[in-house]
This record gives sequence, C-alpha cells and structure tokens, in this order.
Amino acid sequence: MTSIADLRKSYERAELDEHASNPDPLQQFDRWLQEAIGGELPEPNAMTLATVGSDLRPSTRVVLIKGYDERGIVWYTNYESRKGQALAGNPYAALQFHWVELERVVRIEGLVEKVSAEESDTYFHSRPLDSRIGAWASPQSEVIANRSVLVGNAAKYAAQFLLQPPRPPHWGGYRLKPDRWEFWQGRRSRLHDRLRYTTVTGGQWLRERLAP
Repeated sequence: MTSIADLRKSYERAELDEHASNPDPLQQFDRWLQEAIGGELPEPNAMTLATVGSDLRPSTRVVLIKGYDERGIVWYTNYESRKGQALAGNPYAALQFHWVELERVVRIEGLVEKVSAEESDTYFHSRPLDSRIGAWASPQSEVIANRSVLVGNAAKYAAQFLLQPPRPPHWGGYRLKPDRWEFWQGRRSRLHDRLRYTTVTGGQWLRERLAP
C-alpha cells in the first residue's frame, strides 16, 4: 500500500508572472476560468465556499458559480441552510477554485450580500423544473428521517405548483464582493507562483508576489 505521505506531483504545466498577468484580478480570473471551460475540465464552475458561523466554527462546502462581473461572484442557495445562517451572522466569506488539470488555484475573499429579488427570480425561473421543485422540497441542512421525506415533499410541491413553481422566499442568490484575490500556479520543486491582489485607496488593485 502506498503511503499518502509519499504521494507527490511535479507541477510543470505553466507559469504565472506578475508582469504578464492582468492588473485587474477580475480579468485574470476570467482568463483562467475560460481556459478551464475551454479545456473541458470536470465542473470548472465548482468552487469551495468557506464561512464562519456565530459559534466561530469554520465550515466549507462546494457550490457553483452562476455569474461574475465587477460587482462580484454570484451563487444561489437556501438562505436557511447552514451557510445562510453563518452569512447572516458574519457576512465575510472566502471562495476557492481548484483546477487540478491546469495546476491552478484561485482564492477570493470579501463581503457577501444577497442579490436583488429580481436577480434571484430571473435565475430561479431559468432552472429546470425538477430543480425548482427541489428548492421547495429540501429543508437544506435540517435533519430528516430518511430520503422518502424529500421524495414526498417533491411530489407534494409538484402537485401544488404543476409547471409554475414560484421562487421560495427562503431561496436566492448571494454575491461576494472581492477585496482580496490570490492566483496560484503550480511550479517545479514546490517553488510555486502566487500573486495576491488587494484593494488600495481609490479602488485600485495592488498586485504582489507571495512566497509559496
């Protein structure tokens, strides 16, 4: 049996130079995300969301990015879930993308706020019918007796709403407004490239290289 302590990989695919990278972190992120999508990586839109609740315990989970622009990074979820409750008490969070095949990581930190009801409505009604019913059927993060609870709830709400389920009041979008970005590119001999972008006076970005 191979020891996990002996598992190693040499990162040699690319490099990340502070002079060649985009001075705008959003544009740098867009470049890398499009390369991940174009490379047909498995779920390039998956990101880890980290929150800290009122009990000061950190928690992570994987969510899917649904939009991004100069206002921030958007995802959708149940507001009454564990992450929703954590964000209600502490609106700061962190996101991480890990594109293994490209040997790249992007970390993003900032303040989180709910998107407008109009944005949530628009996205909700673009989802497949089963997903819209699922938003009603699942009391996310609550203890349930068994899977039949979910199946029964789905059947109940499907019969109630037919083809036009409205957006649940407990479901919608969040937007993280970045004040810190970090781009990581794996390099040989563990001498990885790390670039950090932080906000400075005037809304500009300070770009710095960090030791790996």
